[in-house]
Amino acid sequence: MEDNKRGTRKRITRKPADSGRAEKVDYSTSRSYSSGERKSFGEHKTYGERKSFGEHKTYGERKSYGDRKPYGAAPARKSGYGKPAFKKSAPRTKADEGMNAMLSRKPQVSGNKYSDNDNVKTEIQEVVRLNKFIANSGVCSRREADTLIQSGVVTVNGEVVTELGTKVNILKDDIRFNGERLKGEEKVYILMNKPKGYVTTASDPHAEKTVMDLLKGCPTRVFPVGRLDKNTTGVLMFTNDGEMAERLTHPSYNKKKIYQVVLDAPLTEEDKAKVLAGVELSDGVAAADELEFIDARDHRQLGIEIHSGKNRIVRRIFESLGYEVKALDRVYFAGLTKKGLKKSDWRYLTEGEVNILKMGAYV
Repeated sequence: MEDNKRGTRKRITRKPADSGRAEKVDYSTSRSYSSGERKSFGEHKTYGERKSFGEHKTYGERKSYGDRKPYGAAPARKSGYGKPAFKKSAPRTKADEGMNAMLSRKPQVSGNKYSDNDNVKTEIQEVVRLNKFIANSGVCSRREADTLIQSGVVTVNGEVVTELGTKVNILKDDIRFNGERLKGEEKVYILMNKPKGYVTTASDPHAEKTVMDLLKGCPTRVFPVGRLDKNTTGVLMFTNDGEMAERLTHPSYNKKKIYQVVLDAPLTEEDKAKVLAGVELSDGVAAADELEFIDARDHRQLGIEIHSGKNRIVRRIFESLGYEVKALDRVYFAGLTKKGLKKSDWRYLTEGEVNILKMGAYV
């Protein structure tokens, strides 16, 4: 007997004892060798008559793609993959919780807190000092503009002006720098969450990566307000408003900055007291306005508030006491925070946020 594959079974003939004729025997209707009577192949339901797998509706009966519920309509899963994108994530560590608690006690420009000022307009001054107009044109700061004026490279209505304090009419006067006419540009204010590995400069031919590389989508020429070290991350502002930049960075204005610090070793209570009292550096005494352990179980992680604008001031304070700063993140600058910004992301400040800065409500 050949293989009894379904649909290919051969019929076998045999001669009965009382007849010379061969009798056909269909084994498809015979009893099974092992159990009860088998149904013939033809008695089974055809493939089309069977229910689909799991008794689901057939493909043609399913709703079209447009009729289905949109992605995200289902309840969120317990695992991280199913959480809605808009859901606010909880702080990842105790240090994050401590840092957020420290920030919550500070006045903040960003956010909806000052939304009532969105419609506050600043009056336009037609007559301003020459150095202010140069700064507002995006050339440099007001202090640097004074140097340009004294060097004789600025003209007003065709005449060289070297006297500081000269006033000009921004709507009528022809003001030029090195022969190029200056125009009052529309002021732009940008907030970035600076990543590690980028140099804070508008142009540096020796730098592999600068923060300006991250602003390729911005059509306006802006410059960074202040500096962050290459390996320091966090809040960084950009603008073409020289006067605003000077008010935010000049030491006389004492703008507050808060950093999240990770040291190579736990900070002792004795050294914490020294930082608050002030430590002697090569360019004078530097002291923190506030210093907190943001993780009670790990005294390597700190939150420090400082108003000094000296170069690398936070790193130098801890290095003077024998510590190495392993990570430094600026989380607060003059009332601005990086809330809602991922590393390398940036956004324009809202009109309300800009008005708060202009009115001097920042700290």
